[in-house]
Order: sequence, then structure tokens, then C-alpha cells
Amino acid sequence: MTERPVIVRARAPLRLGLAGGGTDLSPYCDTHGGAILNSTIARYAHVSIAPSPDGRVHFRARDIDHEESFECDEARVATGRLAIHGGVWRRMVAQFRGGTPGAWTITTHVDAPPGSGLGSSSALAVALVEAFRTLLALPLGLYDVAHLAYEIERIDLGLAGGRQDQYAAAFGGTNFMEFLSQGRVIVNPLRVSRPHMNELESALVTCFTGVSRSSEQIIEEQQRGMADAGGPALDSLHQLKQDAIDMKQALLHGEIAALAAILNRSWIAKQRTAAGVSTARIDELFRVAMANGATAGKVSGAGGGGFIMFLAPPEAQVRLIRALTAAGGVASPVHFTSEGAESWITPG
Repeated sequence: MTERPVIVRARAPLRLGLAGGGTDLSPYCDTHGGAILNSTIARYAHVSIAPSPDGRVHFRARDIDHEESFECDEARVATGRLAIHGGVWRRMVAQFRGGTPGAWTITTHVDAPPGSGLGSSSALAVALVEAFRTLLALPLGLYDVAHLAYEIERIDLGLAGGRQDQYAAAFGGTNFMEFLSQGRVIVNPLRVSRPHMNELESALVTCFTGVSRSSEQIIEEQQRGMADAGGPALDSLHQLKQDAIDMKQALLHGEIAALAAILNRSWIAKQRTAAGVSTARIDELFRVAMANGATAGKVSGAGGGGFIMFLAPPEAQVRLIRALTAAGGVASPVHFTSEGAESWITPG
């Protein structure tokens, strides 16, 4: 298959995990079925793929100021710091080009720090797959793109994590997702009225803790806890799944107060799934938030750092942002997006 002599660009949105996080992990979802409510936000993973100027493969991650280059035959087996770039490249070469290497310059950046808890790594994987889908004119649908990104991250590269991030980035919007046995995934787009989404958007504040964390240790502890039938981790995951179901109904009816109560309940349950979900820094920011108008909060992602989301009356949003910023956080409003992964061609 011959690639087109053009530049392909793609982007995929990051997400806020509103409820149910952790229930998309194996073995929980394989045995009990998982349920997650999430919504994508106007932060993206960006990708550009251009012909290589020198016949080599170049990976460039502008947000972390890191580059790697390989001879085409080396790149098939090379594993550098940019593991996701290399993982997607190798899978595309093996699965869709019959093992014939392709010399490209792949340039990326993400609108959030690594370890943000916003699904940034998976959004990058999805954006890379989506860019290759257009570059190689591949007949892949949204489920295919998400599943391929999942396999590259979790199977090819052995990176710990669940399934929600890839499907959120591929589909975009506000979705209730079900994770079933044998790897089955059902994405249910929610038709939430615009006024209800506007109210939620006006009530949300995100705050970066200043700490980028690796979620692997927390995820591995959660997975060990799933094997303990009477343990706190398993009971908490059951609660988190129910919270996703309950929050879906609260959101569809625009019941922000009920949504806040569920968010607080979920945060308590989430902390029981593994040690290190909360930290002294996270606890400090929670105290500041609750003293400045927040009614609920929860870490997005596995925990240990990254982003915290807070709910507050819209009238308190500015006060809350200023207080969190004064405490050393990086706080901002949230803007939802309804679009998922997108790619387009521009002349080289």
C-alpha cells in the first residue's frame, strides 16, 4: 500500500471520568461488567504525519521536548521513551503494510501534562491510529480505532490501565459505557439537553495538582483487590459502578445537586480501592476547594496526582479558581466537546 505524499493531521479529545472509573479494568469488568460515565473536554492530543526528509523514521513530542530517530529497519524493534509513537508505528507496519516499513516524521503534542488523569496517553494513541487510518485509507470505524489503540497500549506495550480512555477519545461527547466479558464494549451516547450540559459546564472547575503520576502501581493494587471477594476494593468497585448508573440519570434530568452527592460518594469509594489514590497534596486542595464554594470533588483518573474536578455553584466558580490557584494548583473552567477523533489532509 502506498501512502499519500501529503501531511495528515489528527486530534483526539481528552476526557473527564465522571463516575465508574476502575470498573473498566480486568478482571472486574470480565466478571461483573463495568459501567462508566465520562465526557470529553476541549483539550486534545494532536498528531501530524509527514513524509520523512531522509528516509528515516522520526518521532517528535513537542510538549515534552523529546525526539527520537531510527533507521526504518531499526524502528520496527526500537523501544524508546516515546513508546506509544513506536507502538502505533510498529502495529501499523505489521498489520496494514505487510511488514513493509514506512519512513515518516510523526510530530505530536498533548494539551495536558503526562500523568494528568485525563486519559492523555490513550488520546495520543487514538489520535495516532486515526492519523494512520487516513494516511493509509484504512476501512476502520470508531470501535475499530478505539480497540486498536487499546490493544497497542495494553497488549503490545503492556501498559497498565483500563478501556474507557480509548473509547472516549475515539467517540467524543458524553457517553455511558459498558464493559462486558470477552472484551465487549458498548458506547451509549447520552442525549443530554443543552441547558443541562451548560449548567454542568458552568459548575465544573478542574485543577492540576502540579504532580504528574504514574498510575501503574495504583492500578495493579486495584486489580489485586478485585480477587478478594469480601475485600474493600471489590465492594468499592461495585459502588462505583452503581454511581455511574445513578449519575447518568441525574445528568439526564439536570439534577446537579444529586450529581454532586454521587461525586462525593464516588470519591470516598475510590479511595478504598487502593492506597495512594489520595495524597497530602490532594487533601490540601480539597480543603481549599470546600472552603471556597465547592460542593463536591473527585480526582480524575486513577489518582495519586493529576487533575481534580470540583463542582461548585456557577456564582462561586471565579472565587474557587482564584483560591485553588493561590494554593499552588492550576485551576480553570471546563469546556465540553461533542466531537471525537478527527483527521484531515493538508498539502505537504
